[in-house]
Amino acid sequence: MKVAATGERGRLALLALAVTAALAIGLFARGFWTPDEPREADLAWRMSAQPDKAVPLLAGTPFCEKPPLTYWVAGGVLALTGLAAWAARLPNLLYAVIAAFAVGELVRRAVGTRAALPVAALTATFLLGYQVSIWLATDAPLLAFDALALLGLWIGWHAQARRERLLGYALMHLALALGFLSKSAAAFLVPVLTLLTLGVWERRPREWLRLELWAPLAIEALLIAPWLIAVYRGPDGIEHLRVFFWNNLVGRFTHVAAPGALDYTSGHRNVPGKYLIELPMYLWPWTLLVAAAAWRAIKTRRTPDPSRAALRFALASSVPPLLVLSLAATARNIYFAPALPGFGLLLGTWWPGLSQPQSADVRALRATALLLALAVIVAALAAVIAGADAAAAGTLDAGYVTGSALGVLSAAALLVLSWRASAEAPERGVTALLLAWCVLLVAPAGPVYGQIDRWQDLERIGRAVAADTRGQPLVLLAPDETTLAFMDLYGRGPGRGPGRGPGRGPGRGAAAPTGPAFDSIPAPLDASALRALDARLERDPTLLILAQSPGRQLTPPLAALAQALGRAAEKASPAPLWAQDPRLAVRARYALPNGRRYALLGAPSAPGSAP
Repeated sequence: MKVAATGERGRLALLALAVTAALAIGLFARGFWTPDEPREADLAWRMSAQPDKAVPLLAGTPFCEKPPLTYWVAGGVLALTGLAAWAARLPNLLYAVIAAFAVGELVRRAVGTRAALPVAALTATFLLGYQVSIWLATDAPLLAFDALALLGLWIGWHAQARRERLLGYALMHLALALGFLSKSAAAFLVPVLTLLTLGVWERRPREWLRLELWAPLAIEALLIAPWLIAVYRGPDGIEHLRVFFWNNLVGRFTHVAAPGALDYTSGHRNVPGKYLIELPMYLWPWTLLVAAAAWRAIKTRRTPDPSRAALRFALASSVPPLLVLSLAATARNIYFAPALPGFGLLLGTWWPGLSQPQSADVRALRATALLLALAVIVAALAAVIAGADAAAAGTLDAGYVTGSALGVLSAAALLVLSWRASAEAPERGVTALLLAWCVLLVAPAGPVYGQIDRWQDLERIGRAVAADTRGQPLVLLAPDETTLAFMDLYGRGPGRGPGRGPGRGPGRGAAAPTGPAFDSIPAPLDASALRALDARLERDPTLLILAQSPGRQLTPPLAALAQALGRAAEKASPAPLWAQDPRLAVRARYALPNGRRYALLGAPSAPGSAP
């Protein structure tokens, strides 16, 4: 018995180590990638030194999409380390640990200790959950604090003693306050819908009136009110609050009158059934295991089952958010991430039954092994293509080849073990599946990330622009958020001379960032904006303009792949409006392999102008 217990502890320790390694590669083995990460990095870097920390700043301009907690935490790290991708994402590891702990503790309380760690690992490695955890954005803390809020709700809802109920609901309100400060009132969606659904389903509406539920609301007031007051008292406070809570919150669920930059319904538009159609990908590669858990719940719905309360909680925290989000005007997969703990708990209700597996369970495990076998093939192809690209650029090394090959072979071997264990020892089969998936997320993913960094190296463009525009005024022409961010970080941001790298600043005692060392002409670009730019260029012929060029030029390996798939290596794009202006000449061009392209424009009579 002791040997068995020791073996079980070793298996769980291996699972925890594998998931941690997979998260570490995703967090620390790559730079800032588009979309969003350069913008989030600039917001955190600005927050690290700006004196007024109530409103985040993007390139010196108030950015009122999200409250500032994420940027406070990441900025605090950057103030100590200087700007680095690993440092900006370091808090995400804490958020991932909080989310995993909350799911594991929820499963332990609802189902039992044996299921806690494996289910926490499964939930952490849902494709959507993993994506959210490793991405520099406000969704990682939102997932963590919503998972913690659900844990507090479970404790309070099922408590027998008043003190325990008060502590559970206090934990829920604390987590909701932190979630609010991370991503506004979106933090309330899943916990509040869960609370309302449980009251109706279990016929316990009186629970909504308990003093223990409402008294800890003071925690939220104490944490949120000071920030709201600080925003209100700051410059343009009323306008900033309107953008935070009207345009950016209400405006994502329905269309509201707003300027183009604040009209969130114009992008990421929702379509009926979008979340339901995409749900299998959110839960990948454990989609079929969730389906097996749902099938077992349906088959045993009329039999006495101690996990029935856990099943109700799982459905209440996953199905209503799916329905409500489907009605919103906008839709992005990351909006659904806070509902993932409910699917984790559903897997928790399934786990004890693996001691006596049914045929549906075995089929789900083996079908998942086949899906992961396809993932192994895709990962191998991705490693080959990225390796060929690295070889063409002269950057391929032996470590890339060795790491990718070992990862692919190890994952394949684990899938064979999983297949053989599925019928007689399904828990070991699930462990082997988890390890295989984590191996793929470490290698070949890690080596491939290094190659993708070449395609996402916006720092190189920022430094080159800074060097080419030294001592001359610069205007960004219709820049998107990514362009503003990398130019602020690497190009001509405040407090750094042209070409000065971001790794040295801003630390403790650094001067607070002010406005960036460039102007910008906001999108959309039209004829009147170009006329104004031409007039400004006539007044100052030394003026330089940075504009994004359309399209992307694929490197030979990716161009060959595109041709094999029947796609053009470069999509035909209409000439940008600025290219039709004879008063603008191209001074220099900048391009990333398989990535963004920019042109530096100036007066055509200036020396060095290019056609």
